[in-house]
Amino acid sequence: VQLQASGGGLVQAGGSLRLSCAASGRTFRTNGMGWFRQAPGKEREFLARLSSNGVNKYYTDSVKGRFTISRDNAKNTGYLQMNSLKPEDTAVYYCAGQDGDYGPYKYWGQGTLVTVSS
Repeated sequence: VQLQASGGGLVQAGGSLRLSCAASGRTFRTNGMGWFRQAPGKEREFLARLSSNGVNKYYTDSVKGRFTISRDNAKNTGYLQMNSLKPEDTAVYYCAGQDGDYGPYKYWGQGTLVTVSS
């Protein structure tokens, strides 16, 4: 499975962006998926995870209530809706696919840069 994240850009604090993660190569509908980010000089941070059927969601505290993870299995695409963005959300965002529904993250897309200005 190849993943490609898109939708990043420059946004003012308080604004919104929606990131997309398009899967190709084979169907992605049996894989759990997640979003991560990495800010300059910092380690990669887990943000959110979604089960293959789109039902079970988990968010890290720093984005809970502001970000929403979703997927459209018919389109083989995942999403991360980001609202109330803060300057500290500035980072390169990555989507990733799990090995099956609960296995380790096995598939990684290239990142998309999100910059939030104050």
